[in-house]
Amino acid sequence: MKMYKLLLVEDDASLGYLLNEYLKMKNFTVIWVKNGNDALKVLEEQQFDLCILDVMMPDMDGFKLAENINQKNISIPFLFLTARSLKIDVLKGFSLGAVDYIRKPIDEEELVVRLNNLLHILAKKNTSQKELYKIGFYTYNPLDFELSFESEKWQLTSRESELLVYLLKNKNHICKHKDILNTIWGKNDYFNRKSLNVFVTRLRKLLKNDPSIKIENIHNQGFKLMSE
Repeated sequence: MKMYKLLLVEDDASLGYLLNEYLKMKNFTVIWVKNGNDALKVLEEQQFDLCILDVMMPDMDGFKLAENINQKNISIPFLFLTARSLKIDVLKGFSLGAVDYIRKPIDEEELVVRLNNLLHILAKKNTSQKELYKIGFYTYNPLDFELSFESEKWQLTSRESELLVYLLKNKNHICKHKDILNTIWGKNDYFNRKSLNVFVTRLRKLLKNDPSIKIENIHNQGFKLMSE
């Protein structure tokens, strides 16, 4: 059985120590840092399967850290850990590419179950994403998360990549909301559906250079990626 390696970014000493010890006890390899700057340094030096980012941190909060991870093109899935539960915060977290958003206070057993489920899903997707995808005049490389159109290139987040690959594999067919959410998010609920809409809007903007490509909204059903 693979021992997954996690980066835990948590400034609260008590909670950080508790999670660090508990996750190690559950057979995870854990590196614990207490601020965003240290996290970025470690990410440039080591490989991880997943990052756990606390949102409420001084100097660089979790959202800003996620933005820096994306800007540096560090290919790593991450989830947010926070006491902030306003819808705007949840949607912001998912729009930055988070694979999950876990609210405090934390149930350690639930956290481990969700981590294992996420990592299992991500591992299966990584083994299947070895081919280049052609869509209209675009090319997408899922291994590098790189979408290209002529001389232009864009780096996608891990969640954007998952959604685009799902739509590409079902091109010209309806992808139902519940199927997308259960497959990619692992749960079909209100917040995840709102997050899905954010990601679809983002993909539409990236694909706008080729008018033959459309992501159609099928009312009360789902989305369909249309390409001639």
